[in-house]
Amino acid sequence: MTQPTESTDAGPSGGFLAEIKDAVTTRAALLVLGVLALQLAFITSYIGAFHHPKPSEIPLAVAAPAAQVAEQTAEQLAALPGKPLAPRTAGDEAAAIRLIENRDVDGALIVDPAGQTDRLLVASGTGASLSQALEEIVGAAEKARGRTVKVTDVAPAYRGDSRGLSSFYLVVGWCVGGYLCAAILAISAGARPANSARAVIRLGALLVYAIAAGLLGAVIAGPVLDALPGSLMALWGLGTLVVFAVGAITLALQGLAGVVGIGLAILLVVVFGNPSAGGAYPYPLLPPFWKAIGPALPPGAGTYAARSIAYFRGNGTTGPMLVLAAWAVAGSAITIACALFRGGRPGAAVGSGLPDDSPSVPRFVGEGTEAR
Repeated sequence: MTQPTESTDAGPSGGFLAEIKDAVTTRAALLVLGVLALQLAFITSYIGAFHHPKPSEIPLAVAAPAAQVAEQTAEQLAALPGKPLAPRTAGDEAAAIRLIENRDVDGALIVDPAGQTDRLLVASGTGASLSQALEEIVGAAEKARGRTVKVTDVAPAYRGDSRGLSSFYLVVGWCVGGYLCAAILAISAGARPANSARAVIRLGALLVYAIAAGLLGAVIAGPVLDALPGSLMALWGLGTLVVFAVGAITLALQGLAGVVGIGLAILLVVVFGNPSAGGAYPYPLLPPFWKAIGPALPPGAGTYAARSIAYFRGNGTTGPMLVLAAWAVAGSAITIACALFRGGRPGAAVGSGLPDDSPSVPRFVGEGTEAR
């Protein structure tokens, strides 16, 4: 009699629920929940920053032939409900223009006591929404005083940059390149570098990429699309610093948190950085939280510096450049420190299916084995 043979197939799966538990690991579920949280933070941040722009303490210079007239006008403007303006007096029209060119103020009111019409100087290169807000606020205040106002744009947006947004989008592109380059380094060779030498190599590769990306972005925005004026070399330098700073931050966060660091970089640069960058709505139009964090993050620092290069001969770029340099140095230092601390234990490559903190495994057949 033929004896029944035992089946070599695996036992019953235990039902659909068991299949789900087997197919979806706890780590994958946590990562998906992290993505959901990141998505909700993105929606909250962008809508929160943009849904209700409200002017707040816009820097404005006030000049008049008599200092007393300028002081009285500044006091009246400072007393407007909601404090939409932060006026200060200037000696004369030339001094007021210098304040605008140095980016100390965003506009200037030139009072003519002998007539009924004053002149408002704006700079649409800082963003069309800001100059329009100034026109509306000062125009209403002048009307309430029985006066009219004539608007003069002393730093107009370039013909290829009608809304003053090209600087912002250029910087956003540079930022995207920075964190994507760092993420690709993780995908190809492990989220965490194996040692300090590998960390330095990654930073070196990032620097080469940043130099190329900075130049190409500046060329596209300038000579190719004719969207931005200003020094091509200065924009190239800015782009290199922006890309390297964002990439170094991403490498540092990957060194600290592994694959999760990519999500943290997106949270910092995209979720918090982009809506607070002063792009669509410059800082005086943003809610307090975004207005406060914007200048300290790479997108905000980069956007402000790019507009300064394009429309104000580079005036006002020192602070933003120092911010970007600080991120670049801190990111590089943390990346190297994390590699030294790990003592030669590289993380698994993204997508390998291994936990990021698992011991190093050979990437090729026979790698890491002794010859027999």
